[in-house]
Amino acid sequence: MTNQKHREITRDTPLRLEDAIKIAFPSGGMTVSGLRRERDRNRLIVEKIAGKEFTTLAHIERMRELCRVEAKVPGSNFERRDETRPEISRTKRPGVSATTIATSAQAALQMKLQPRSKS
Repeated sequence: MTNQKHREITRDTPLRLEDAIKIAFPSGGMTVSGLRRERDRNRLIVEKIAGKEFTTLAHIERMRELCRVEAKVPGSNFERRDETRPEISRTKRPGVSATTIATSAQAALQMKLQPRSKS
């Protein structure tokens, strides 16, 4: 493909797959077989004329949109989406608190350790 031909190409010009790759992926990374795989996955429109496969730059742009990977939302954003919140009881539980039990045990131990006073 010469530079003169390259200037006449528009988004809708039918291009052989090999030529389309040279224009749409100038740094490489895509092959004819790669475009055929995308065709088979129904992400690239290909026209078959006289046994030869053609596509356009517009079709390749559309394929790239379909293949685009969305960025994932960070997992630690502290947002609660679709999460069931635990139910909170507004009444106090009956019984003695743990602090009271610990204090009572400590007081009982101190009573045992103190010498008995003679009365």
